[in-house]
Amino acid sequence: MDRRTFLATLTGSFLVAPLAAEAQQAGKVYRIGVLTNALPSGPEVSRLWGAFRQGLGEHGWFEGQNVLIEYRWAEGRVERFPSLAAEVVSLKPDLIVAVTGPAARAAKQVTSTIPVVMIYVVDPVGDDLVASLARPGGNVTGLMFVVGPEIVTKQLELLKEVLPKVSRVAVLLNPDSPSSPIFLKEVQAAAKALAVDLQLLVVRSPDELEGAFAAMARERATALLVLPHPFTYAHARRIVDLAATSRLPAVFPFRESVQIGGFMAYAANAPDMFRRSATYVDKILRGAKPADLPVEQPTKFELVINLNTTKTLGLTIPQSLLLRADEVIQ
Repeated sequence: MDRRTFLATLTGSFLVAPLAAEAQQAGKVYRIGVLTNALPSGPEVSRLWGAFRQGLGEHGWFEGQNVLIEYRWAEGRVERFPSLAAEVVSLKPDLIVAVTGPAARAAKQVTSTIPVVMIYVVDPVGDDLVASLARPGGNVTGLMFVVGPEIVTKQLELLKEVLPKVSRVAVLLNPDSPSSPIFLKEVQAAAKALAVDLQLLVVRSPDELEGAFAAMARERATALLVLPHPFTYAHARRIVDLAATSRLPAVFPFRESVQIGGFMAYAANAPDMFRRSATYVDKILRGAKPADLPVEQPTKFELVINLNTTKTLGLTIPQSLLLRADEVIQ
């Protein structure tokens, strides 16, 4: 082989190698593991994961083509997350999407190397999921659920707008979260400003819900504020039903609660969060490290009112509030 032929062959090999590697990478099918608290059915769940898949498609990822998605559902039983996380990790996914704080914590406890994209986490720093919002510093990043505790002030103000004469509001909370004292302090300050008395009711298990609502009746609470927590999300159906039986107007931190019959919600726009989480998936699958991707906060919020529940409660919603609502469920 002469020198010219040798150089041509050598040059060609350098050109072909990257192209071959790129083609191999382009042909790879990535596996995404999903840990979520919801039941695997219903229009709201389909809406959220539809938004997630839409977001993936916007970045060129399509289920069944270049990504496979393995769903694992806790079905409202957060104690199942550790075993489900271990099951997902055994599938050797390229990435895990974890919905709610307990799901993200379970994933982090099982793996420190597989990237985790979290959604619906209230306090990722307090829950020790990330070192800071700007610099997560580990294998977890994603979207936190609320901008800050001031959201509960807005929720209480909305209750006061619908019920100008409300004087006693029950507050349903689960204290087993680092963020609970922060929300509690905020709602107490808001109640003082609005001249509203609060009845604080702590619930840690479904068995305690009926007793909490019985206490609301004894103390003559005239409205209910449900603080954000994985527990109140997982048991939304029971809380909605008990509020209906007690004829209590309740404002929720999750849109889904109103979708199934709750009175009103002011919360982060969940489908938008699921769609935006796909941006993290895209960046990580293309080589970015979770430690370098800042945690984002919600940018869209929505006011949702259930008119059927409003009529059942015998309430009249001010027209100004109806006009501000993002969705009115008939």
